[in-house]
Amino acid sequence: MCSGSVFFISTVPSIMAWMTYISHWFDEDDWYEGQQRAKMSQVKQVGLLAAGCQPWNKDVCAASGDRFAYCATLAIYIYQLDHRYNEFKLRAIMSEHKKTITAISWCPHNPDMFASASADSLVIIWNVTEQKVVAKLDNTKGVPVSLSWCWNTGDAVAFVSHRGPLYIWTISGPDSGVTVHREAHSFLSDISLFRWHPKKKGKVVFGHTDGSLSIFQPGSKNQKHVLRPESLEGTDEEDPVTALEWDPLSTDYLLVANLHNGIRLVDSESLSCITTFNFPSAAASVQCLAWVSSAPGMFITGDSQVGVLRIWNVSRTTPIDNFKLKKTGFHGLHVLSSPPKKKSCSSHYPTKNHHTSSTSEAVPPPTFSPNQAFSLPPGHAVCCFMDGGVGLYDMGAKKWDFLRDLGHVETIFDCKFKPDNPDLLATASFDGTIKVWDINTLTAVYTSPGNEGVIYSLSWAPGDLNCIAGATSRNGGFIWDVLKGKMITRFSEHGKNGIFCIAWSHKDSKRIATCSGDGFCIIRTIDGKVLHKYKHPAAVFGCDWSQNNKDMIATGCEDKNVRVYYLATSSDQPLKVFTGHTAKVFHVRWSPLREGILCSGSDDGTVRIWDYTQDACINILSGHTAPVRGLMWNPEIPYLLISGSWDYTIRVWDTRDGTCLDTVCDHGADVYGLTCHPSRPFTMASCSRDSTVRLWSLTPLINPLQINILADRCWDEIIGNTDRAVESGAPPLLCGKVSRDIKQEVEKLTGNPQGKKLRWFSECFSPPGGSKNLWDLVAVIKGQDDSLLPQNYCKGIMHMKHLVRFRMSKAQELTTVKMSKFGGGIGAPSKEERLKEAAEIHLRLGQIQRYCELMVELGEWDKALSVAPGVSMKYWRKLMQRRADQLIQEENDDVIPYCIAVGDVKKLISFFTSRGQLKEALLVAQAACEGNIQMPSLSTTSGSSNSGGNNTDDYNELLQKVSKELAEWYFQDGHAVLAACCHLAVENIELAMANLIRGNELELAISVGTVLGESAAQATHYALELLARKCMTVTTCFPSLGYRDLAADLLMMIPDNKLQLVKLCAFYPGCVAEINDLHQKCNLPDVEECMRLAETIRADGDIFETMKYYLLSTEPENALPIGIQYVKACLLRYFCFCFSTEQLCGSDWTLDSVCPYLDLLSYIRTERLVLHKCSEFRNELLILCGYIGALLAIRRQYNSIVPALYEYTSQLLKRREVSVPLKIEQLSEELDAWRACTQLNKPTDELPGTPPSESQRALYSMLVSRIQEEPLKGMVGPDYVTGSNLPSHSDGHISCLTGLRIQGPVFFLEDGKSAISLNDALMWAKVNPFSPLGTGIRLNPF
Repeated sequence: MCSGSVFFISTVPSIMAWMTYISHWFDEDDWYEGQQRAKMSQVKQVGLLAAGCQPWNKDVCAASGDRFAYCATLAIYIYQLDHRYNEFKLRAIMSEHKKTITAISWCPHNPDMFASASADSLVIIWNVTEQKVVAKLDNTKGVPVSLSWCWNTGDAVAFVSHRGPLYIWTISGPDSGVTVHREAHSFLSDISLFRWHPKKKGKVVFGHTDGSLSIFQPGSKNQKHVLRPESLEGTDEEDPVTALEWDPLSTDYLLVANLHNGIRLVDSESLSCITTFNFPSAAASVQCLAWVSSAPGMFITGDSQVGVLRIWNVSRTTPIDNFKLKKTGFHGLHVLSSPPKKKSCSSHYPTKNHHTSSTSEAVPPPTFSPNQAFSLPPGHAVCCFMDGGVGLYDMGAKKWDFLRDLGHVETIFDCKFKPDNPDLLATASFDGTIKVWDINTLTAVYTSPGNEGVIYSLSWAPGDLNCIAGATSRNGGFIWDVLKGKMITRFSEHGKNGIFCIAWSHKDSKRIATCSGDGFCIIRTIDGKVLHKYKHPAAVFGCDWSQNNKDMIATGCEDKNVRVYYLATSSDQPLKVFTGHTAKVFHVRWSPLREGILCSGSDDGTVRIWDYTQDACINILSGHTAPVRGLMWNPEIPYLLISGSWDYTIRVWDTRDGTCLDTVCDHGADVYGLTCHPSRPFTMASCSRDSTVRLWSLTPLINPLQINILADRCWDEIIGNTDRAVESGAPPLLCGKVSRDIKQEVEKLTGNPQGKKLRWFSECFSPPGGSKNLWDLVAVIKGQDDSLLPQNYCKGIMHMKHLVRFRMSKAQELTTVKMSKFGGGIGAPSKEERLKEAAEIHLRLGQIQRYCELMVELGEWDKALSVAPGVSMKYWRKLMQRRADQLIQEENDDVIPYCIAVGDVKKLISFFTSRGQLKEALLVAQAACEGNIQMPSLSTTSGSSNSGGNNTDDYNELLQKVSKELAEWYFQDGHAVLAACCHLAVENIELAMANLIRGNELELAISVGTVLGESAAQATHYALELLARKCMTVTTCFPSLGYRDLAADLLMMIPDNKLQLVKLCAFYPGCVAEINDLHQKCNLPDVEECMRLAETIRADGDIFETMKYYLLSTEPENALPIGIQYVKACLLRYFCFCFSTEQLCGSDWTLDSVCPYLDLLSYIRTERLVLHKCSEFRNELLILCGYIGALLAIRRQYNSIVPALYEYTSQLLKRREVSVPLKIEQLSEELDAWRACTQLNKPTDELPGTPPSESQRALYSMLVSRIQEEPLKGMVGPDYVTGSNLPSHSDGHISCLTGLRIQGPVFFLEDGKSAISLNDALMWAKVNPFSPLGTGIRLNPF
């Protein structure tokens, strides 16, 4: 047995395990004292730039079923097919490894199990579905270069280092442990990779760097170092085996690829070469290959120099076809064993035109290549490239189903926004490149030429100069002209010493500073003239120009000191030296708002704040547990500082008192760079050793400011000077340039400026992702002149009245615009590609003749001829004559031109939606609405025409339906704002507002609703209620008059607000004088008068009014027995009818008749609710709110929390002594009935469950009659906040509601340990205000 430590990780708890875990809360009655506050992260993740695939190890991509995976240096990225939209989405990032990952392997027997190995001699077994580590094996005695599950053993993984031996780790069972393969050791050449035979037990082959193979098979003679390519025999030359795969239809045949000697099919028994395959070019070399399981005898290869994918069949020695997919070479290939299934396009919109059945096929017939005997395989290949690109290529359709291009493959050391464009972000990496990203689309638009070694730092030129300065580890510094795509200057004053930081002066665009391991900080002009050389006693790691004094610069040094230099003097000595750090100082940053204030981050784990004017350290920020790297001051809030560390966290600090406001743990490795743009001051980007860039919204940190703006408070409560803002305990105030500019512009406006004010501040606060697009659509709906729309409006979601016009304009541009001298950046389309795109747009606009002419220009005559009759038979005959001498081979038949030609809009829209091409479907629907696509009239014997049922109303209905589906696609992908844009584009204001509220974009919803006015009033009022609840339940702040008055101001924006104000006053926990003051503000009687009114009204029998005035009085607990008794009486009548032997005819109550009573009672002040004398009523209130909450969740289709609400209610019933007309058996029957009856609505591709029984149907029918319809129709459906689709690293949290790992934002309950997803917390709070822990504390996830 081999030594090594094995660790096993326990399984995820089920919902019942959760109930056991927190059951002590249900057993306790005096749980209130000492409780922590429920909390969630104040910093929201809103975007993720995933890493690319590493190009140095072999087995770094894998696939299984509808999933595929690839490795960056330190993390594994798992993508999974979303069957509803037929697209692959990032589902998990596994980042447990701390050193370079060397190999991954998917279990062939269990698609949920996955193995990985790394350079720190570690093997990990993962459960992919649960996104957790199952077992670990450390000390593998050498770095595993290749790894594979044993095909004939369910839970054994084999791995091997460079020359063996082969270790086999049996993970579980009686034989668990690590054993050594008896023969596979003592090799004479390093192992490149190995493969188990999938059918022949124990048979395994190794490929070596010398080009040979070693084959081992139980019961047969072992063969070591055989079958070298003939050209290598008798030489010492090496030609490594780059790929090795057993023939899936044979027990003995094996495909082998050598880097230079190409591909061979060999017989592992006779040790002979059966076929040698020939490449079209002698320069071609193979990096990877894979069998295509769906096409016997077929395999694919990827070239190592250029990204050419070749299709082969074993019966031919030359490729069947070749596709050039990228300019850079392949690194890995894997074919999905079960390719994505296309949904039938005929199921959604059945057609009446049976005579056109030839157009109803959703999947086009196979296209034949020039080698007519072979059809292209209907397979999907996972392709990894040497530049880090990863994609899924559909070989049959010749298109990318998914492409993640140009991601960094190594540590990202720095990131910076372009000074004049907040949408462009540059990143510098260990992989030797700088990339520029569009953060709206999260795609690379520029990449630096060549490889510069390690790039530690970058700095944009000021303004619109479009240049970036970069600092490298050994090649000095450089200036890259981004638009021209070339290096224009290099700096070599530091020699071969690494430059750790480069900084372009903010105030003087001619000056650049660099600091280096040689101990110098050098100031030079951009043309290379050295102005100053500041000598330090050790390496200099960081420098930063003062934003208030163009001649002042600070440095951070290995000698633990911070220095400040003044360039206006000739002295090379610092003006100030700040001492105090106990380890080296890395970065330094001047405050942009407070003159003379700077911060420094150190390897001692602290951030120090220095005051240059006082020559002193004014604060020490402690909390990081490892060296500090990233530092960033907020450009609007002068005391807000963010730091990133090697402890994998980002911390947000209030530098006034040193408080850590939030800690973010989503990165999977060291955090190096932090940046934000002055014009979007609350959107931050971070970069890390985990090779990702993440985008964050800091807006929740300054919530009172947003509410002040919504409530139209005076400027003094929104914008202030720095001195006011940094006073201890002062509320946040905006002090930067953007806010001052907005104020100045607002004050210039005449009339009512509130609409413009709301828009400008909203765009300032909102992260990228659609807020500007949303406001453009609001402006269109409000009648703004089209000439005032911004230039980039057409790049987003357009109003339907503009869609066809703008796309037609784009088609014209694509047809006529020539390529610029320097190209259009990364992936710029060729002329042919531009013509194809133009043709597709013309086709969708119904301009068939123009489409035909462009197809002719491209030489695609068959497509032109297919649709020519849609113009006229005369034109078709003319086109046939031009075609006569230029016939070409048949290519892919396309259903789209036929549908357009015959005007079958429904079928075409169905075709697009079935493939997830919702934007295309939307364009076609709008074109049909405008009359551009028409059904040709068919003369009948009676002389009438048959339109096939297509008319304007049908088209408008289709348009609304497609728009709704596109919105749902955005919404479930975590883009609530873009979903709202889709609805606004067709002027469905109700659904647009609902998407914003369900995405918890409350401030944005209120801003937009206020501008839209009456058409959005109902949803605006609901959003105001939720936002007021947010103010009311910020328990650490709400007792303050500021938060109390903010809640009141929000509720006073609702016209019929009396009941909402009553709830606010009832819940407010101040002293009697403060409560009476709030009563007066809300135009309510004082507490003594409320007590008298309650007694009087009680005598009159008005239960609701009695409850209301008791809650407002000095004895609010008097309301509890009155309200609870009323609700119990309603339920008692209901359950007597429902669960007796009588007929299922019911009492007269509905959900809406009971909810107002429980809702009002839930606002009783917490300190009164927890009184011992109220324990019985408190328990009954929690149980009733839980049960009614479950029914409300059913009504709103909050399906993820319905079982938990029933379980919560059952547990309270079981553990508390109460007298309520509910029984655990009844709740169980209701839940089973709901599950049985709602499963009928699941997608048809899911396996059907047991059909509901008659009694379950009857019970569910009764529930539905009680529940009735949701009055706010757009609110039906789950909540889904921004970032819900973004995975964290592998150290995740388990939801105590579902027992599953939480993806997206996490909400911690009041015990400080129990966690649920923010989405579930929002839905729970909307139907049951009390915590899932049964403590009686209100939830505040808003």
